[in-house]
Amino acid sequence: MVIPSALPERPSGTPFQTGWPVRLADTDRQQRLRLDAVARYLQDIGFEHLDAVEDGDTHRGWVVRRTVIDVLKPVVWGERVTLHRWCSALSNRWCNMRVQIFGSAGGLIETEAFLIHFGIESGVPTRMSDRFMAPMLASTSEHRLRWQAALTEPMPDLTAADVEVLPFPLRVADIDVLDHVNNAVYLGALEELLTRHSDLISAAHRVVIEYAKPLESRDEVRVIGRRVGDTLDAWLAVGDEARAVARVTPR
Repeated sequence: MVIPSALPERPSGTPFQTGWPVRLADTDRQQRLRLDAVARYLQDIGFEHLDAVEDGDTHRGWVVRRTVIDVLKPVVWGERVTLHRWCSALSNRWCNMRVQIFGSAGGLIETEAFLIHFGIESGVPTRMSDRFMAPMLASTSEHRLRWQAALTEPMPDLTAADVEVLPFPLRVADIDVLDHVNNAVYLGALEELLTRHSDLISAAHRVVIEYAKPLESRDEVRVIGRRVGDTLDAWLAVGDEARAVARVTPR
């Protein structure tokens, strides 16, 4: 399998750690930490981690290719979360980074993200420095990581009876300095679709999202959903082109 049924366990030693309280703006009407907030948490700990490692200041450019989120027990408003982050696999231009999110009342979310290091000036995948990679190499024996897509289903016929299509207008607040939509916003779009499938997130569940091509401020975005049994597939599309694909399944 491209993605293991259980994400890699924490290695021996002490991973990078941080934490903060779960705030109201990050939760839904059931007080559950939303998926887009989880994505922002992953961004926040990532930049904190860069400040704590050698050569972190020269490795500021990263693109998320895939994120796996296993919600084993929901994190809720009022908890304080502790986050642990470490590398679970790498090559010299990209890596899998694991983050565990522990809630003070028992919430638990396990995540893994495939990240590509980009040169800020060149805009292309760029080799990480030896000093930067040293602690990453020490935390995993997988040093030849390769990319392989896990979600390969093509977009369905939009006229089919079992297909849902929702408009998702972009806002000024969704756009970053590169004129791209922040990756957390894609998961906000998935939350819109999940309001119609709340049973899938009422118990332990896995969310996988793969980003194919950036969304930009001028794009007219639609969220396309198709559910078969306990599996919900979703595409974020511009015209007939899928820019990202996601899947939600029980755990």
